[in-house]
Amino acid sequence: MAKRPRVWGFILLSPVLKTAFRLYYGPKVFGKGNIPKKGATVVCSNHKHVLDQCLAVLATHRPINYMAKAEYFKGSFAWFFKFVGCICVNRNGHDEEAKASANAVLSSGRALGIFPEGTRNKTDDLLGEFKYGAASLACKNEAMIVPVAVTGEYKFRSKTLATRIGKPFSTKGMSVEAVNKKLHGEIVKLINENLAAGYGTPEEFERAKRYSIT
Repeated sequence: MAKRPRVWGFILLSPVLKTAFRLYYGPKVFGKGNIPKKGATVVCSNHKHVLDQCLAVLATHRPINYMAKAEYFKGSFAWFFKFVGCICVNRNGHDEEAKASANAVLSSGRALGIFPEGTRNKTDDLLGEFKYGAASLACKNEAMIVPVAVTGEYKFRSKTLATRIGKPFSTKGMSVEAVNKKLHGEIVKLINENLAAGYGTPEEFERAKRYSIT
């Protein structure tokens, strides 16, 4: 049986990091309270920056075990990712150990954080192609999925940085393909809502005009 990632490091550091993040970036957070307070939950966001997970964390008091690429566990901040309970993922193949840890989180009724794009979006589209990992894990554990959108610029006292937390939806009785399609569509809607409210970078607004994401 896979060992469940710890949460005490997250609980210990979260108040300090949340305060520091708010003071430095000043992000707007919409949809607070949409992340369920208990039960198996998969929090899924678009991915544009290494700090994207911090925005979802601002919207909940629940510890979230985020899945993170193995490279983060080799640098000078490796201790931090381990301490807060991130799950190390080797993206060069099917990482069964990471998958087992993720299943252990959900089977125990906890919250898991995943970026369905698999990596930071470096394409010309607002949203990259979704992998099936998030949908598959959610379906296997009949977990709720919470769609999250992040737009804007990460800079001191940013006036454009915002996250919008969508309503959670149940995966019970749905196929992996159907869940993945619905999740993609929900995040598209949330991105568009952020942009319509004026929260986004010039590049994001330009991409929204030039490309259709469905």
